[in-house]
Amino acid sequence: MSKEQTKALHKAVQPYAKSERSKSIAQLINTLVPYFALWALAYYAYTVSPWLMVPVALVVAGFTVRLFIIFHDCTHGSFFKNKKANDIVGTITGILTTFPYEMWKREHSIHHASSSNLDKRGVGDIWVMTVQEYEEASKWQRFAYRAYRNPLVMFGFGPLYLILVSNRFNRKDSRKKERINTYITNLALVGIYAGMSLLIGWQAFFLIQGTIMFVAGMLGIWLFFIQHTFEDSYFEEQSEWDYVKAAVEGSSYYELPKVLQWITGNIGFHHVHHLAPRIPNYHLEQAHEEVEPLQYATKITLKTSLESLRYKLYDPETYSFITFKEAHKKIKQGSVKRKVSLNS
Repeated sequence: MSKEQTKALHKAVQPYAKSERSKSIAQLINTLVPYFALWALAYYAYTVSPWLMVPVALVVAGFTVRLFIIFHDCTHGSFFKNKKANDIVGTITGILTTFPYEMWKREHSIHHASSSNLDKRGVGDIWVMTVQEYEEASKWQRFAYRAYRNPLVMFGFGPLYLILVSNRFNRKDSRKKERINTYITNLALVGIYAGMSLLIGWQAFFLIQGTIMFVAGMLGIWLFFIQHTFEDSYFEEQSEWDYVKAAVEGSSYYELPKVLQWITGNIGFHHVHHLAPRIPNYHLEQAHEEVEPLQYATKITLKTSLESLRYKLYDPETYSFITFKEAHKKIKQGSVKRKVSLNS
């Protein structure tokens, strides 16, 4: 894709980067009303049997993911035209999903500005090592990385770490506005959780809410993982990195059944979202269907997405993800090329 083509593509999606108040309000209603109604149903089911509560909680977890997508749109300023409306709705949905609005807004903007850039990894993304970095890493670093990329850790402990640790504390370089918003979010959560515990009993509340948030967290991590981890995903060093290529070739089109597409707020059209973050989630599919070049993005289905669990390291030589086994074979053969320093 030439520079002229990338500029044309970026220009072609701009007409879709317009929020519609009626659609945004409708989305809030069709998400929040079922969310609270199903939460109440989960409690009623719990009073009959904790096991009966589980399937209802799984559905609530789906609506929690949908709430997160609304939160996510607000952080991009794409859900409403009015900034204050985005900030208010974003903070409220952030509390419901346990995400501090201002902190995540900043980290996610960094993710968009550096996605697929090999020289700017580490903020708002999933840990990715290149084959050379893995070869040169210490035994402890290799162990930590292998543990991190293990599905049981990533999708088992990941949601707990996300909810209980990373979302609760500000970064060292956080601004005053971020810190205050995080404190407000944490205090609101303490108040809501304490109030609900007094209302229905702490055992019932934490079992129901714990199930919902754990499953929602696991689904969220899976979506973020699969949207950037596929065999021929685009990664480049800063000198060659291109924003449009990173969006279209470094983000997947996750084709989901219509029900799951609705629950996940069309975030499967992730290549469109990365190309133009100001497009609200309810316009992503339309942009994908009407702007032809977007249809050539890597398409992943529920079945093929499971293959991505095999991919552990990125190989800049082949421009693809490879398995640990393939990496070890390459390292053993001594065929890993060294990155040449510009100062050498």
